[in-house]
Amino acid sequence: MGGLDRGIRIIAAVVIATLYLTDVISGTLGVVLIIIGVAFLLTSFVGFCPLYVPLRLSTIKKQQ
Repeated sequence: MGGLDRGIRIIAAVVIATLYLTDVISGTLGVVLIIIGVAFLLTSFVGFCPLYVPLRLSTIKKQQ
């Protein structure tokens, strides 16, 4: 997982948490988005996204 990908995931998680804590999103949608936000944070800190494997994606810049 590349640095830009990590940064975007962390920012998205912070935005989701802020929206949830300010009651902009709530209910089932809020819970689902919080779960997604936690997954974004975990994958950002670990540096690996399990969904990228079957999709054969990589956001790491290739060295030449």
